[in-house]
Amino acid sequence: MDAPYLQLDGITKAFGSFQALKGIDLQIPQGEFICFLGPSGCGKTTLLRIIAGLEGQTAGRIRQGGRDVSTLPPAQRDYGIVFQSYALFPNLSVADNVAYGLVNRKAPKAQIRARVSELVALVGLPGSEGKYPAQLSGGQQQRIALARALATSPGLLLLDEPLSALDAIVRVQLRQEIKRLQRQLGVTTIMVTHDQEEALSVADRIVVMNHGVIEQVGTPLQVYREPASAFVADFVGRINALPARVGDGGALQIGRHTVPGMLAGTAGREVTVYLRPEDVLARPITPGEPHVFSAQIQAIEFLGAYCLVTVQADALGSHPLQVVLSLNFLSEQALAVGSTLPLKLLPERLRVFA
Repeated sequence: MDAPYLQLDGITKAFGSFQALKGIDLQIPQGEFICFLGPSGCGKTTLLRIIAGLEGQTAGRIRQGGRDVSTLPPAQRDYGIVFQSYALFPNLSVADNVAYGLVNRKAPKAQIRARVSELVALVGLPGSEGKYPAQLSGGQQQRIALARALATSPGLLLLDEPLSALDAIVRVQLRQEIKRLQRQLGVTTIMVTHDQEEALSVADRIVVMNHGVIEQVGTPLQVYREPASAFVADFVGRINALPARVGDGGALQIGRHTVPGMLAGTAGREVTVYLRPEDVLARPITPGEPHVFSAQIQAIEFLGAYCLVTVQADALGSHPLQVVLSLNFLSEQALAVGSTLPLKLLPERLRVFA
């Protein structure tokens, strides 16, 4: 098996008595797009800054491309970085901003000009070399910041919440552009974000962090469908959390509804069942079909092509349940607040945590 391009071993960071990172171990293969995802204060930006050498770790080692970079200053590490605030030089033209790293490396002027033109075109702004940052929109400035980070052909691209200062439409467009560029160039990329939709849409793998530790590492589908902890289930995507208990023979008792043979463990143990709104199906009842129950609609939240519908199901106890229904289905069935409809649980989609 090939050695990972970036390897973190036991990365710990303390600020006085506060432990920001607690023994982080992670391996990132060449060319992978990784997202560090987590709430504010979970340690994701601190970890990125340590990889960049902008912050020193209290303990642990970093290897990049087979080289120990644990104590090297930023200038001796091989990466490009893009910050949330663009961080362009306002007194320099677009061309000079993009060329900054190449000039510092004393590259030939003709080579610099060719590289700048290539990158400015690559990020979709050909012909803007003579403009200044103040003449560009936020999305355009971030594209130039990205071109500058890529100018020296770094082995690693670090993105610190690069889209969070942009409005929603530009953010979606630019994240698709970043993903396309990353695929085209094959550069190993780490992006820090607190936006789960962003992480799910661009990452090859997501590293979910919480309180200085890694809760789960997996593909977007694994993290969404198979959360490794209650925190991941709660943090990534919408989810229903229903109180339940373990019944006889490992049955799961949710209110009056029983799902047999779900769990090993002591009967009577209190647990929480997590299920996504789309994992509750609305459908006509076939006589004798298992895991079907009746529910009454309490609220309908319109979200465009589909609606988030809050229902009350006596069979599941007093806890309200959110389900996703298409706008067409609601119209066809003439459903409104107060309507009753049959729903079906998918036992294989239930996640259970203590």
